Formats: sequence, structure tokens, C-alpha cells
Amino acid sequence: MKLLTRICWVLLGAVFIFSGLIKLNDPVGTALKLEEYFEVFAEDFGRFFLVFKSSSRAIAILLSALEVVLGVALLLRWHLRKTLWALLGLLVFFAFLTFYSAAFNKVTDCGCFGDFIKLTPWTSFAKDMFLLGLWAVVFYNFRYLRRVFVRGQLGVMYMTMASAVAIGIGVRALGHLPYFDFLPYKVGNNIGKLMKASEPMRYQYIMERNGETQEFTTYPTDTTWKYKQMVSLNPDAGPKITDFRVWNDAGDYTRELLKGNKLALIVQGTEKADRDRFLQINQLILSADSSQKKITPLIITSSSPTDFDAFRHDVNLAAPFYYADATVLKSMIRSNPGFILLQDGVVKGKYHYHDIPTRADLEELL
Repeated sequence: MKLLTRICWVLLGAVFIFSGLIKLNDPVGTALKLEEYFEVFAEDFGRFFLVFKSSSRAIAILLSALEVVLGVALLLRWHLRKTLWALLGLLVFFAFLTFYSAAFNKVTDCGCFGDFIKLTPWTSFAKDMFLLGLWAVVFYNFRYLRRVFVRGQLGVMYMTMASAVAIGIGVRALGHLPYFDFLPYKVGNNIGKLMKASEPMRYQYIMERNGETQEFTTYPTDTTWKYKQMVSLNPDAGPKITDFRVWNDAGDYTRELLKGNKLALIVQGTEKADRDRFLQINQLILSADSSQKKITPLIITSSSPTDFDAFRHDVNLAAPFYYADATVLKSMIRSNPGFILLQDGVVKGKYHYHDIPTRADLEELL
């Protein structure tokens, strides 16, 4: 039992640290997931929850940092009993969220491990139950973990350091881009290829006749069989990008965007777009347009034509502009505004508005 308790102790602490760091890697994505929960709760329990939407990024960083700090405290056995009670509070909270999502089909991905590991609602709930099991083993066998690795002022110093590092990681990622990009539009990915299936899709058809159920790899021509369900045999072969489309008043521009060298300025929404860097942004657009690498600058936004027209005149944007879905643009880059450099549909570079490149930087990548 002593060995089992120590295994559960290490595993529980490591999972909390890992989960927190993954969320801190992409605090904007974590905030978007929190906003989704706030909207669901506002609809089901009252509009009071919408108050938290404006603070979703701060909450995302603090909640994720708390996971890391509690994981570190557990592994160092610092105030172990109090740490375990705090962990229980977080576990119950997460278990409620995942059960609510699964039982009522409210949020299809809990975001427990960011975009690194996608979990279905019921899988997320099972994961939380497993962690509660680990917690119970550690809590009820407390006597095997009596040795404390840090205490007193040294313990306070370690916890302060862990808090500062965790919050610093989140703030740095918030002001730039995620350290590791797990989204389909990461640097190196070919958007055009990811919009196609890697191999022909294969399906299994589950049919029923006279109470008998049978599986077919091709749809039966016998009309006495009644259709029940269709199951994909190779779901991973499907397109990784299914909703990417860019257009303007003249029509669809998606194929043209994926040809040649394109520098796309992504303005997810004009109401929240940072306006302080548009002098530099405009300078880059002008210089890119005269590049020997034939870089075509353009703008993609999800704002309405009226709103964007007023915005582009306000910030003096001078480049062709197109429209795309807001969710797609948020997946493309965690910056509003932000730049994406494409070469024949391959993502060659992504830039936060705090890290605007020079034309020479862009040409080096092409």
C-alpha cells in the first residue's frame, strides 16, 4: 500500500502540473473555452455569468497557474493536508464541468489539456473520476507521506517561485503566441492538404431486420434491411481542416489564397483588435507589396462589412480584404490582429502584433 500511495501521489501531482502548463501554453485558447462555459451557464442559470467573460483571460491564467502550484505543493508535500483539500476542491469543480458537459451535451471539448489532447465529454469525466480515485488513495493513506521536503520560509519561497514562473509563462504566451502550436494552422502545415482526406473514407453500415442486427462494409441492396447507424472505419483519415473558407463580394477566394506568397493580416474582430501597432503594420504591408519575392498582402476579417469599412479607414489600412468565419480566424492565430505568411498554402510564419517582422524576415522564410 505504501508503494501504491507514492505512485498515486506522484501521478496526481504530475497530472496537475502538466494540465496547468498545457493551458498556460495557450491562455487565449483556455480563455475561449472558459467563455464557452460562461455562455452556457448564462443560458441555463442566469446572465450573471456573462460578467466573467471580460475577465476570461485573467481567470484562465490564474486558474491554470493554480493547478501548477498545487501540483508542485503536492510533490513537495508542503502543507500536504491543506494542499489535498484544495486539490479536492478543484477536482470536484472540474468533475462538475465535465459531467454537465457530457450529460447535457453543452461543451463538446472540456479543454482539460488544451488543444494538445482532445477529449470527449464522457472521457473527460472519466479522467476526473480517475484523478479523484488517486486523490482518495493519497488522502486516506496520508501516513505514508509524512516526510515533508520543504517547510517554513523555504516552502514559502518555493511556492512563490512556482507561482511567479507559472503566471509568467501564461502572461508571456498571452502577449506573444503559444510556445507550442497544436492547432491545424501551425507553422509547417499545408492548409490545402489538410482540407483533403489522407485516404478514401471507409464506413461500416449497421442494419437491422426482424430483430437481427448485422454489419456491412457496403450498403446492402436488399431493401428488407433497415438502416440503424453508419460508423467510420478510418476516422483519422478525414480532413483535419473542414471549415476554412475565405471570400469577398466577388466570390470565393480560398483557392487563390493558397497559391503563391501571401501575407495575411488577420483581424478577428474590429471591436477588440489592438490599434496601437497599425503604423508598423501598415509599413510592413507597404514594404511586402514591393518585395522581390512577390508577396501579396491582404486582410482577412470576420467583422461585418460596415464595421470593417469604418475600422480600415480609421487605421489607414490599404490592402484587399476578405471575410472568414470568426472561429476559423481564432484557430489560425491567437492574436488580434496578427500576421500569417503563406507559401502555396504552407504556413511559413505566424506573428503576434507585438512581434511584427520586417520584410527581410519574411523573405528569409520564402
